[in-house]
Amino acid sequence: MTAQTTPTPPFRDPQLPLAKRIDDLLQRLTLDEKIAFLHQFAPAVDRLGVAAFRTGQEALHGVAWMGPATVFPQAVGLGATWNDDLVRRVGEAVSTEVRAMRARDDRVGLNVWSPTVNLLRHPLWGRNEEGYSEDPKLTSAIATAYTRGLRGDHPTYWRTAPVLKHWLAHNNETDRSVTSSSVRPRVLHEYDLRAFRETVEAGAVAGVMPAYNLVNGRPNHVSPYLSEHLRTWTDEELLVCSDAGAPSNLVDSEHYFDTHEEATAASLRAGVDSFTDHGTDGSTMAERITKAHEQGLLTEADIDTAVRRQLSVRFRLGEFDPDLDPYGDSKDFDTPAHRALAQEAAEQAIVLLKNDSLLPFAEGTRIAVVGLLADECKLDWYSGTLIHRSTPLEGLYDRFGAERVTFAEGVDRVRLRTSTGAYLRVADAVEAGDEVRGAAGALDPALLAGRTDLPPLTIDAAGTELAMVDWGEGVLTFRAPDGRYLSVAEDGYLRASADQPGGWVIQETFHLERHETHENGHLLKHAGTGQYVSVAADGVKVAAENAEIFELIVTQPGEEAVARVAAEADVVVVFAGNDPHINGRETEDRPTLALPDHQERLLRAARAANPNTALVLVSAYPYAVDPAEIPAVLWTAHGGQAAGTALARALAGDVSPAGRLPQTWYASDADLPGLLDYDVIGARQTYLYFEGTPLFPFGHGLSYAQFAYGNLEARVAGNEVTVSFTVTNTGGVTADEVAQLYVRAVEPSVPRPRRELLGHRRVTLAAGASTELTFRLPLSAFEFWDVAHGRWRLEPGAYELLVGASSEDVRVRTTILLAGEPAAPRPVVAHGLNGADFDEQRGTEIVDRTKASGDAVTAVEGGSGGLLFHDCDFGPGVTEVTVEVAGEGTVEFSLNGGPVLATLTSAPATADPYTYTTVRGAVSAAGVHDVHLKLRGPLRLARVGFSG
Repeated sequence: MTAQTTPTPPFRDPQLPLAKRIDDLLQRLTLDEKIAFLHQFAPAVDRLGVAAFRTGQEALHGVAWMGPATVFPQAVGLGATWNDDLVRRVGEAVSTEVRAMRARDDRVGLNVWSPTVNLLRHPLWGRNEEGYSEDPKLTSAIATAYTRGLRGDHPTYWRTAPVLKHWLAHNNETDRSVTSSSVRPRVLHEYDLRAFRETVEAGAVAGVMPAYNLVNGRPNHVSPYLSEHLRTWTDEELLVCSDAGAPSNLVDSEHYFDTHEEATAASLRAGVDSFTDHGTDGSTMAERITKAHEQGLLTEADIDTAVRRQLSVRFRLGEFDPDLDPYGDSKDFDTPAHRALAQEAAEQAIVLLKNDSLLPFAEGTRIAVVGLLADECKLDWYSGTLIHRSTPLEGLYDRFGAERVTFAEGVDRVRLRTSTGAYLRVADAVEAGDEVRGAAGALDPALLAGRTDLPPLTIDAAGTELAMVDWGEGVLTFRAPDGRYLSVAEDGYLRASADQPGGWVIQETFHLERHETHENGHLLKHAGTGQYVSVAADGVKVAAENAEIFELIVTQPGEEAVARVAAEADVVVVFAGNDPHINGRETEDRPTLALPDHQERLLRAARAANPNTALVLVSAYPYAVDPAEIPAVLWTAHGGQAAGTALARALAGDVSPAGRLPQTWYASDADLPGLLDYDVIGARQTYLYFEGTPLFPFGHGLSYAQFAYGNLEARVAGNEVTVSFTVTNTGGVTADEVAQLYVRAVEPSVPRPRRELLGHRRVTLAAGASTELTFRLPLSAFEFWDVAHGRWRLEPGAYELLVGASSEDVRVRTTILLAGEPAAPRPVVAHGLNGADFDEQRGTEIVDRTKASGDAVTAVEGGSGGLLFHDCDFGPGVTEVTVEVAGEGTVEFSLNGGPVLATLTSAPATADPYTYTTVRGAVSAAGVHDVHLKLRGPLRLARVGFSG
């Protein structure tokens, strides 16, 4: 008898087309199995031999949340390198480590949620550290490089599957799940969509993640833009993964839908394919999808579409072809090459903002190192665990010798005296347990907030002198002499149990509040719980009552130590900046551009003691500092594991700084628009439109060399503009230069950018060497979104090409003439006016026309607002104007700023904001005119029509 073999199912056959394999597996799944696949944690289907699958692995600048990994500079630091090739190599290293870690821990996912391509429109955004740039061209170039590295170069199989975050127009953390970004069509197409589009079109993106916020009144998780725009940019199946908890927000916080079944169905139909909600438990989402299907809100075909997109990613990751997967046996992890790349990236991210010949430091220089960031290697929310680390102080010790470097952190040393006269006391390391410190005396890397096996703080007559670190805005951390931070665990007790502030809710930050009646008395409020510190018989804890009244005794002001070491040195380096978990991070926007007062005091103390002072800002975002009295200023994002070594080499001149600012640094808060004003054109935001004088402009960065530009040539041929020029290193050292090409429309008919980045190139040149750079630009690079006709248009006329070292440091320029398409008036008789297609507005915002699609315009908070539409062609004449409106209010119609010609009043029978009525009025107009509309009251204007 011959044994029968089970035939290989078609979905296991790598010779078949991908679509046929997906279809075969899809038809083998039951409805319940398909529904279960739609949660972030898709279960295994044992009967088919299909493994469990997880969407989502954080990999913003290294593998995050999964333990030790190579930590590269923050994303904004990678953006500051302006180096596409470097960032691609970083992506390769990160995805290689993802694969290596996956081989030993199946919790590590291959669908990576990275990079973040939200534009850094507003520098007070708490998540500034996660983006690359305020400019869409630079952002898309860096994001494309990173995704290509993450994807790998195999024609069939992907090393990891990158998902872009966060779709769309997301730049605020304050009330982020309920605020709406009002984005006019020009800003939508020319700015916010552009970074996503160019990255997706490059072909290495597996999907996107919608953001928590709403856009034009509609949550991003039910955005029609997913189908209208995103999925038209590629032939690949894109996987849309929800942000964590966002599916429930549609009902619970946004109140956009009445039931979770309705919300889930709307998300799925809009294009969300994987629901990240309720942690690892997929049962709630499965129940919602099942009920939505039973209620007729979803069809099985809708479910199949979403599952097909997920399966497409899984096939591309080689899951069903383990013998053919070229990345399946990847073991490269923490290699010498990865360590060297982390240092190279950290060096290339350093931006020299100012240098009055103080840098680089000569051999033998006596250096005073001061400041809160001098001996720190800070991590952020999306970092992995450090395997290696170097602080700036350690880097300078290694480079210049410990005998040439002195250090003063500059924190205030304090004791906290209770109302009984006793002082807060921290058990020392021996008392706390030998496990707190390793063999070399360093803090155990497992020392984290939340530990309850260490003794809580107590009080005694002597107490413990604590380092009090003031991070600004009244936020304090306290540190024991051995480096342990005071932290509060779930049991409420204070312990010295954290190596750094961290976690989703920071348990290491406090506020000192003056007591109302007790002279010199303070209450110590714990930021994480909102409760006050109290003293009990069994230890110090936070509680809802019995708050202790403390007297703060400063035993040594930080400025004294700084002044002392500064006066004894040849030069001083002040390290200032932020802790990425404090005062600006996910869930928390910054209140100001200003450097914290305590750090300003340290800088002044150092400068007063020694005028040869350099300021090094180590931060996740720009600051407004006054550089007038400071001879040298550098900035770097938190640079990962090699930050200290990189900074020391830059200060010593071993490498010439060549990073460039990826966003404008403004001189003061007064230069900033409101955080929720997303109209970069109307509010004149970013270097594209800003008309003031920046502290440091977009693209700015100095060098230890000098560079000359020349031989600029531009040629228009067919559908392409070719630009070439030479760059020469006229300095005495080998250095990198970042050549930048910008364009300016000379006489635009609509507001256009003051200048706009067309291309960039980072090159290394030896002293005296030259290179010729060539850029080939499609004519589409010169187009703008014509709201009058709802499409891209190249305007004929002169365009100035600007070449130089920053957006403001232009070295050579030339002008080209482009034919283009002349402007045409709006054909309002044939097509009417969509309310959101205005040219200018005042006091209005864009809202959702319906829950499914379309835009309308309303006056802000129901007051009054105005819309202006230029060059409306009424032909031989019209006699009637109609407005399609919802809600109560009036629309006043006038031409060319003249008298009101018609007042159209809406008095709806229902309060439903999505029930529209048509209101008519008599007018007389012919020829071409500007249309002015004034909106009064809380009505929504969707459309204006005209008839003769």
